[in-house]
Amino acid sequence: MDGYLGIDVGSVSTNLVLIDEENEILISLYLRTRGEPIKVVQEGLKEIGQELARSPVQIRGVGTTGSARHLTGVVVGADVVKNEITAHAVAANLIAPGVQTVLELGGQDSKIIILRHGVVADFAMNTVCAAGTGSFLDHQAARLNIPIEKFGELALSSKNPVHIAGRCSVFAESDMVHKQQVGHSTEDIIAGLCDALVRNYLNNVGKGKDIQPPIVFQGGVAANVGIKVAFEKALKQEVIVPPHFAVMGALGAALLSKTAVKKKQGSSFRGFELSEFEYETSSFECQGCPNICEIVNISMEGELLARWGSRCGKWDSLVETAL
Repeated sequence: MDGYLGIDVGSVSTNLVLIDEENEILISLYLRTRGEPIKVVQEGLKEIGQELARSPVQIRGVGTTGSARHLTGVVVGADVVKNEITAHAVAANLIAPGVQTVLELGGQDSKIIILRHGVVADFAMNTVCAAGTGSFLDHQAARLNIPIEKFGELALSSKNPVHIAGRCSVFAESDMVHKQQVGHSTEDIIAGLCDALVRNYLNNVGKGKDIQPPIVFQGGVAANVGIKVAFEKALKQEVIVPPHFAVMGALGAALLSKTAVKKKQGSSFRGFELSEFEYETSSFECQGCPNICEIVNISMEGELLARWGSRCGKWDSLVETAL
């Protein structure tokens, strides 16, 4: 059986997805990045390698995406390296053919993707404010001493959601504390927070965007049914949450790798044994011009694999050779 591997490495989570020739998901992993992207990718590959030792699956293509996509691409020998917008759009289109809007809320950022006829027509990202992201919700859950898995359930049990100032994570938290102090129930506060975060998202990330159905909601925050219901209430439209909502970026990368290897005839994948190798990263300042770019090196077992980071592209050939 032929398999295609997608790896999405973000600031909070690292996701790996293995699909077959029919685009069915064979293996799906959701791991915490913990500030060590290479180590976590190696852990994920080791786990998948052990799983495949018991089944006849041959890896024919590998794709990477996410904030550490270039680093990961060099390490694993990726056949394609794509940005998150493309990866999420491709995955959403597979799950919900004809999708026109993708709402994506991740660990530390959020984005909206507008598709028309299967092609990305517009998008926007929010990487400045943490309000509405998974890390902010995790923090609030910890502060309230409530498991994050219970957030959505409590929000739906609310009878009278309070109004929370959601334009900023700092204001949202202070407003929640005030609502607690004056006696509002936890359920009403959580429901109000869900409404506030959706309002913040639509007023910032979604501002000026033509949001049309079908609408797909993905990313780790999609696990919170309270946020889903808040989106449906605000948009007055049904919002679809895919079965594999948390790993859609990795699914998109796997799909893109399938297309890439058919064009190039063969994969650059280094194999599952790379999970045992030692990798090192370092950096230096290029003195070639006044830009003083910070160049990143990555080495395997003492051998330089690639360098990148220059504005002029001076070191790009080394990245292309590694890939």
